[in-house]
Amino acid sequence: MFGFLLRRLGGLAATLVATSFAVFSSVYLAPGNPASFLIQGRSASPEALAAIRAQYHLDDPFLVQYVKWVGGVLTGDLGRSVQFRQDVAGLILARLPTTLSLVAYAGLLILLTGLALGALAALRPGPVDRMVLLGTGVATATPSFVAAISLISLFSVQLGWFPAFGNGSGFGDRIAHLTLPAVALALTFAGLLARVTRSSMLEELAREHVEVARSRGVQERDVIRRHVLRNAMGPITTVTGTVIAGLLVATSIVETAFGLSGVGQLLVGSVTVKDFPVVQAVSLLVVLAFTLANLLVDLLHPFIDPRLTHARSARS
Repeated sequence: MFGFLLRRLGGLAATLVATSFAVFSSVYLAPGNPASFLIQGRSASPEALAAIRAQYHLDDPFLVQYVKWVGGVLTGDLGRSVQFRQDVAGLILARLPTTLSLVAYAGLLILLTGLALGALAALRPGPVDRMVLLGTGVATATPSFVAAISLISLFSVQLGWFPAFGNGSGFGDRIAHLTLPAVALALTFAGLLARVTRSSMLEELAREHVEVARSRGVQERDVIRRHVLRNAMGPITTVTGTVIAGLLVATSIVETAFGLSGVGQLLVGSVTVKDFPVVQAVSLLVVLAFTLANLLVDLLHPFIDPRLTHARSARS
């Protein structure tokens, strides 16, 4: 297990290095110039332009800029925002609680709804299964911005049950403000998790040891809990880890639609004005979330299915 952890950490480090280079390169290959945003169409002297380019190291060779940026990231210095003229780390930290609250809320809805609907469809073949498949199919095909507009129109404008914009203040008010965004964010992912849960449980229900347990008189709830759900948790856990990490990417659309001042909205605004230090930092944060989620899933799998531990030991 220790050797496996070391290999995964090495892979994590290599992934972060490769993706950091890709993120840094893609931003600089995009059209536009951050200096153009800073002068905002006004005429500027060559000295002023030179000072701007020197402040953001725009005249340095590409590899030199990359090495300086990586060195800053390792020391907690993510650069200075072109748009806000503030440290990028401070901008992200100020908006991170809103995004994490939204991701946690949506993640809870995804787990509860996806697992419940998937298990219901697997255990109730026939009309119930078909209804769940139809509903989850519609959910997975609905883009987040369409769900956001529909929820605002129905529950905010027509019914007035939930606020449509803003972060809210205080725990109760914040929950009310985050409910519609969390639902809009969770809709597609909950449908995906429900379908994976259904398929995984159906596969386990068809296995021979389940039939043997039933023939021995084991109660149905124990069969489902000990022999079906437990063995089906492998693919469910894998998809769940990827989904939760993917929520960080999807928040950009939902936060913009609901006027939430989170990291996603910050990313959208920064891309528009080519605020490259912010775009680079947020993109690297998303990659880090994905890699850590995959690492956590790999570490959880042996506890879910001990057979994986013996298989890895045999390969070693």
